[in-house]
Amino acid sequence: MNNINVNDIKEHASVIASCGTQVGKVDHLEGQDSIKLTRSDDENNEHHLIPLSWVSEVKGDQLVLNKTADEVRAQWTTM
Repeated sequence: MNNINVNDIKEHASVIASCGTQVGKVDHLEGQDSIKLTRSDDENNEHHLIPLSWVSEVKGDQLVLNKTADEVRAQWTTM
């Protein structure tokens, strides 16, 4: 995992794929190694989990991932 300070991850921060597409917003940290995304931004009104290891950078109110939007949607966990 990159040297990401989890304290820099804010609720409702935009989650941006490496291709520049927003894939969701942070709901909260789930456990020690996952981020739960808000369901209000999902077309099916479902929560999704992504691993912290996908975060390449925290820039203010944005998390930038090291995966494209297609990769994120294919690999995230649906709750």
